[in-house]
Formats: sequence, C-alpha cells, structure tokens
Amino acid sequence: MKKKKIIYLASPYGFSRQQKEGPLRSLVATLERMGLEVWEPFERNNQIDMSMQDSPYIVGQADMNDVREADGIFAVVNGVPPDEGVMIELGMAIAWNKKIFLFRDDFRRCTDSTAYPLNLMLFTGFGYEDWKESYYTDIGELCSPDKELARWAAR
Repeated sequence: MKKKKIIYLASPYGFSRQQKEGPLRSLVATLERMGLEVWEPFERNNQIDMSMQDSPYIVGQADMNDVREADGIFAVVNGVPPDEGVMIELGMAIAWNKKIFLFRDDFRRCTDSTAYPLNLMLFTGFGYEDWKESYYTDIGELCSPDKELARWAAR
C-alpha cells in the first residue's frame, strides 16, 4: 500500500472563525480527497495553551518541525503582501527542497514583475517554467490532472 504524502498547509485562514469554517475547511477537504495527509498548523497546535508566556515559541518550533517533516507545502499566498508567517514557512520549504504549491485567489496585483504574479523570490523553489503547473488561482483547479498537485498526490 502506498504511503500518503504529507502536505503542510500554510495559510492565514486559521486566524478567523469565518475563514476556518469556509476556505480553510474546503482546502483541507479537497487535499484529503486527493489522498494527501494534511498537516494544518492551527489544528495541529490547538492543544497548546496560548495563555502561557512561551506558547508563541512552542507554536513556532512545532510549525517549523512540521514544515521540515512534511513532503511538500501548499501555501496560500493571498494578501498584499501575503501573510508573513506563510512567507517564512514557504522560505523554509524552499530551503529544504520541499515540493511547493502556491494558491492565490486574490486578484490584487502583488509584484512589479511581468513574469511572475508574486514576488519573484517565491518562485525560486521551481524550475524556470515549472511554477505554472504548481500555481493555483481557484480551488477547482487542485484536482486537475493537467496540474502538478494531482500528479504528485497520485505518485
């Protein structure tokens, strides 16, 4: 039996009840239907007592370890600029040569580049043209066999 790939879901959606119940839940469900084990940090860290003085450190270390241990990262890069926590998690994933998938359904322009839809450094984890197959602008695209996430999940 094939071992499920682990994908770390980096997103700012866990800070809002409405986003937790809407887009975050939809992304997790879609990724799980694709056969992936989803490590969603807000859910994984919900047992930490956030009133403790050292809880931010504990959460940060847990998230860093999860990025390191996961097979890939699915990063929600909405916002202008995108969430700084997501950017740090993405930077770690790039440095550790993880499989990277980017999701941006935010129509606002977030770059000076005509070649990339976001800051060019976010694409350093891809080959020159490869990023286009791992960049998503709609949740309906995630399962497309023409894009890399579905192919990667099936391997």
